[in-house]
Amino acid sequence: MTSYIATQLTRLEHFVQRHDYAGYDPYDALNSPVLCAASGGTKWGRIACTQLLKRCPVNVRPFLGIRPGHNPKALGLFLEGYARLHRREPCDEFADSAAYLIRRLAELSTPTRSGHGWGYNFDWQSRAFFVPKFTPSIVCSSFVAHALLDAAEVFGSQQAYQLALPVGEFLLRDLNRTIEGNCFCFSYTPLDRYAVHNASLLGASVLIRLHRLTGSAGLRDAALAALAYSMKHQRENGSWFYSERDTAHWVDSFHTGFNLEAVRRFLKAGEALTYRQAYTRGVRFYADEFFLPDGTPKYYAGRTFPIDIHAAAEAISFFADEGAPFAPLVERVLGWTFANLADDRGFFYYQKGPRLTNRIPYMRWGQAWMFRALAAAMNALNVTSSKRTYACPAGEANASVNHAFDRFARLGCL
Repeated sequence: MTSYIATQLTRLEHFVQRHDYAGYDPYDALNSPVLCAASGGTKWGRIACTQLLKRCPVNVRPFLGIRPGHNPKALGLFLEGYARLHRREPCDEFADSAAYLIRRLAELSTPTRSGHGWGYNFDWQSRAFFVPKFTPSIVCSSFVAHALLDAAEVFGSQQAYQLALPVGEFLLRDLNRTIEGNCFCFSYTPLDRYAVHNASLLGASVLIRLHRLTGSAGLRDAALAALAYSMKHQRENGSWFYSERDTAHWVDSFHTGFNLEAVRRFLKAGEALTYRQAYTRGVRFYADEFFLPDGTPKYYAGRTFPIDIHAAAEAISFFADEGAPFAPLVERVLGWTFANLADDRGFFYYQKGPRLTNRIPYMRWGQAWMFRALAAAMNALNVTSSKRTYACPAGEANASVNHAFDRFARLGCL
């Protein structure tokens, strides 16, 4: 199993580097002049075009005028993966790849009134609001900021550190807030007032990390107030609704993981320790409700399909960092993912339904998340990750694949 994780990571790295970390996205429909015209410029027209393309199992984007692009969030996730790998086993190639990604992120940052942030490389329309491409969002900016801070720590990159600092001002001063008493929820972008738990918690986790680096009391106060809002709304079973809006009362796997990742950053920083029991309850809910016995990652609590690479990747990343007690779960999810969503050419498929698998290799949604996940698994399962040892000839790789599949067959996981 461990040798196959290394082999799969090598294959994936080769795939994404051949494509210069650029690719398509499930939500990039509005980059098409054809679909923009077809949408009529209306909210529901844009949603219809986006959903139709997202659900299409054949990648017709080239025929619609959509070109592969660099998504800042994807670049941030790749950067975080390289930082993880280098922290474990320093390697010049990891450092070179990280330096390249940092330069690209510098080019793609968007200035705001108070700082800067990152947004997606396509227009997108939700039920609540419309966001033009590269508009900084709290989610995209938070993942990038954490990756930059990791790179500053691991590679000693002053450029990464300087790029991360202005994100604090963007979060603190440019986003709107939904206020409840002494706590609040950050908005998703400067353009809306939508209060979403995972988005606000991710932003708060960046602020608490920046506070530890800068000593700014304002960053800490805002971080704790935003944390308090979501912890107040945590449900008795440990879960969170996506949002407290009546139309957003669903509970899904990867947003549950994002919430818990953010809370974990506070606890590891020695902050908000009164929430440790609530955190533990959330981890248990995540582990108990979103996986079948063979490691199949469910999208929603109580419903299996569609099975999404995003859900698999976040589960691997999150539980790998939870340590030894969750190593068996990490191995089961990895085994199922390798058997069902991994392609021999190195990439990972998008979704698996009861009758059809969507094999489109989306760069942000699938490849970036799995690169981050495999890097986390390398650390958690004590896999040697050096370039000297995990790059292997094709015949050796095939033998590793067969060995891993045989093992999971014996475990009843295939």
